[in-house]
Amino acid sequence: MGEIRTFAEGERAPRVVLIGLASCFGCQINITNIEEHLLAVLGQIDMAYWQLTSSAPMPDEFDVAVIEGAVTTEEAAETVRRARERAQCVIAIGACAATGGIPGMASDDLPGHVAAVYGEAAPEACGSLREPVPVSAVIDVDYTVNCCPIDPMEFVRVLDAALYGSNYLPVTSVLCGECSRNEQGCLYQRGQMCLGLVTRAGCGAKCPALGRACNGCAGLSPDANVASARYVAEKRGFNPARIDEALEMFNTVQLAAEGEE
Repeated sequence: MGEIRTFAEGERAPRVVLIGLASCFGCQINITNIEEHLLAVLGQIDMAYWQLTSSAPMPDEFDVAVIEGAVTTEEAAETVRRARERAQCVIAIGACAATGGIPGMASDDLPGHVAAVYGEAAPEACGSLREPVPVSAVIDVDYTVNCCPIDPMEFVRVLDAALYGSNYLPVTSVLCGECSRNEQGCLYQRGQMCLGLVTRAGCGAKCPALGRACNGCAGLSPDANVASARYVAEKRGFNPARIDEALEMFNTVQLAAEGEE
């Protein structure tokens, strides 16, 4: 991954492409929900390709590639490799692109999952299936916007950093700190199991603030200690295996990479 070129005011508008892989396209849709700011954002870039809005082919030349979705086929892997070769900057958005997300749940037994859905053979339209992985498992990624779905304003901040530069450092701490700052109290004290013990912070702990336990969609924090999370859950009266079961929704690929059972 080379140095990311930023664009000075007065230069031509940077060309941006938005690629959709295996996902529900919810993160792309969520970007359109910032109606008040969307035109201002689009006014700073040349939106050369947006898979959700057009069936036109992706151009050969562009500056920034935004990728939503997990890599689940050899064709998708080749798509992201071509994007990396052409783009000065690659941004992965959403849990599927960042951690493998929901598609990643099939990574532990792909043949079994395919057989359960399609029977003896998957349709040709599925392409050459491979174990689902995040985009970063195939190419170098410059920026990541976590969560499911993404916060559209966080996407705007990251896109701005990609275009113009920023000294903002990625968050690495776990979510519990944000819960403490929100002063809503710990959900374990209310009898709810929560994955904030091991999930990467940065979302503002929106779900716990509304009384809903974190489901880990931002991915495991680099500071996460899953073994300690199991211990805490057990001390609070939960079967520690429930931590692993809950983590599988968004973090199966990452847990496998780190050797977790």
